[in-house]
Amino acid sequence: MASTAGYIVSTSCKHIIDDQHWLSSAYTQFAVPYFIYDIYAMFLCHWHKHQVKGHGGDDEGPRALGSTWAVVRGYLHKEFLMVLHHAVMVLVCFPLSVVWRQGKGDFFLGCMLMAEVSTPFVCLGKILIQYKQQHTLLHKVNGALMLLSFLCCRVLLFPYLYWAYGRHAGLPLLAVPLAIPAHINLGAALLLAPQLYWFFLICRGACRLFWPRGSRPPSPYQTQD
Repeated sequence: MASTAGYIVSTSCKHIIDDQHWLSSAYTQFAVPYFIYDIYAMFLCHWHKHQVKGHGGDDEGPRALGSTWAVVRGYLHKEFLMVLHHAVMVLVCFPLSVVWRQGKGDFFLGCMLMAEVSTPFVCLGKILIQYKQQHTLLHKVNGALMLLSFLCCRVLLFPYLYWAYGRHAGLPLLAVPLAIPAHINLGAALLLAPQLYWFFLICRGACRLFWPRGSRPPSPYQTQD
């Protein structure tokens, strides 16, 4: 849904600065509850794994409260980057996209939404792992598609946005960072950093998947648990 909305918005905006599309603000408002829900859903998954491993119990009182806080700390430690990503989307990116932009740059917002093209492949990989299908051809093909889509839609997306603005302003690509405000470069760098980290983990997992050393190669999807 995000990718479709992003494609519609980005292809409808001929002028990358001034053109507007109603989906840009509507979908942003629709996405905020998802990020909040996803933080809660990830915690429920973590809590369930904690219970299944036998660490949970019927303790009451302070001991149960201490156990709950231990699970919360473990969850934040394991999913810190993802929780931080979701929190930034809700607390920073949403106000910026709705208020600060003042109707400008719908094209760029649409391109950012298209970063979710890689998500279905990540989800399918999770499903295949749940059904213990790591050694199937489908798992390997899906892993390759995830790697390619993540590279194009999440990593190379940022150079493309700079290039698109440079073409609009009549500037070469390397001159764009010097021609735009510093806070724009800072924001892009902060958004790109976790994508590079996740892409590195995906590449490492993919290498182990296609060139396994043992009998049970790990999956690249485990990098985005």
